[in-house]
Amino acid sequence: MGEFNLSQALKANRSFVDKVIEESGQDIRQCYQCAKCSGGCPGAYAMDYPPSQIMRMLALGMKDKVLKSRTIWVCMGCNTCTTRCIRNIDIARVMDTLRQEAVKAGYTEKGRTVIAFNDAFLGTVKSYGRLFEAGLLIKFNLSTGNLMKDAQFGLPMLLKGKAKPFPHKIKGRSEVKKIFEKTKQMEGN
Repeated sequence: MGEFNLSQALKANRSFVDKVIEESGQDIRQCYQCAKCSGGCPGAYAMDYPPSQIMRMLALGMKDKVLKSRTIWVCMGCNTCTTRCIRNIDIARVMDTLRQEAVKAGYTEKGRTVIAFNDAFLGTVKSYGRLFEAGLLIKFNLSTGNLMKDAQFGLPMLLKGKAKPFPHKIKGRSEVKKIFEKTKQMEGN
């Protein structure tokens, strides 16, 4: 690992740290590294940095390392870290903010499958007013290039009535579409 100039990083990325604090509504500078968040995290085994280290790296202005980390994409948003935090920092909310910032900055390679799943999930909700599981699976597998992944489960689930071959459309789908349109307009502002 090469040299890292901490004072330069802090100076260069202070506005980023301030933005994360503002967007998340969480003052990450209050974290004093007790690591209770990391100790309870069920996904920590798959992370490149535990949540407490992400919080520290963020406070130190290590923007690129944080946004390029696998940790922010592995985070499940289960809120275990948040409930364990003795400083009452909503760490799961910070992770969500970091994912949004990573997308804006174009650092999405490590989160490619998470983004594909979110897009497929929201696409079915937008189209049918609720989740259509088979449609979700098809859209997700097409977007990730895993066309036949989990295909062996399809027929047994259909035969047992656990999955439906066609979507059930709810009343009020137009209202759901309006919610998506309104959200899209708000993103543009």
